[in-house]
Amino acid sequence: MTTVLVVDDSAVDRRLVGGLLEKKFPWRIEYAANGVEALARMKNVVPDLIVTDLTMPAMDGLELVRSLRAHHPEVPVILMTAYGSEALAVEALAQGAASYVPKSSLAARLADTAEGVLDLARATQGREQLMQCLVRTEFSFALANDPALIDPLVDLVQQMVAGMKFTDFSGRLQIGVALKEALLNALFHGNLQITQQEIAAVSDRLLGENEPSLVEQRRAQPPYSDRKIFVDVKITGEEARFVVRDEGPGFDVGAVPGVDGEGKPELEGGRGLSLMRAFMDQVAFNETGNEVTMTKRRDQAATSRAPQA
Repeated sequence: MTTVLVVDDSAVDRRLVGGLLEKKFPWRIEYAANGVEALARMKNVVPDLIVTDLTMPAMDGLELVRSLRAHHPEVPVILMTAYGSEALAVEALAQGAASYVPKSSLAARLADTAEGVLDLARATQGREQLMQCLVRTEFSFALANDPALIDPLVDLVQQMVAGMKFTDFSGRLQIGVALKEALLNALFHGNLQITQQEIAAVSDRLLGENEPSLVEQRRAQPPYSDRKIFVDVKITGEEARFVVRDEGPGFDVGAVPGVDGEGKPELEGGRGLSLMRAFMDQVAFNETGNEVTMTKRRDQAATSRAPQA
């Protein structure tokens, strides 16, 4: 059974988070009041996923992420961020956290984020021996507007990265999260032109199966139905480069939220873009805003210290 460890110094918030996950999944939920208690619990049982607050006594979320990166890199971490904790969250993402959810959006986003991170983590952990012989790869896809194609493509990329020992487990997971965010953006906001407001209005049935969802409606209508997502991937021993282009009208690139002086993301500027910028070394859009190029350099330190599958 999937085990999730919820870490928060507020007993009310711990139970709220656990309840949101238990409502949707048959998972076992464990609880800890801070990072020290979380690590103590992990001496007996290592969870499949950790959902942690950032600001806590004894050991905060950032310190917990650092410790897990060193001792349990196979366990993904989702941060719960409150207003005012953006700088700490950016640092935690850089240190190895897999994703984040604002506390103001827990009810709408936590369950799906947790499921997505777990799916990516499990795919990352299973590697074929053949992939360990890979030294360079380059391929291109023209994807139809089908959400079911995104996870298999991300899984393929993670297998390539793992086989080439490009980075450690946390780094591979972060590459997968960033690529998935870029593909989802190309699908929903690019080709299907679904706005954030429309997603919020139908968030409970955006991908519904019992009735035509907003996605299915757009996929069946021109001009959306004829559009594709073009993906170019090139991975060498030193660099991984991902280009994702949609056939939508694009957007005003000048309106993209900026980055601070150190090139780190502003979390208020959009969750998907924040994750892409946090997990990749470079993120750049073309002039029309319908193509993003993401570059990740080899993590020499991580690959030297991480056990490989």
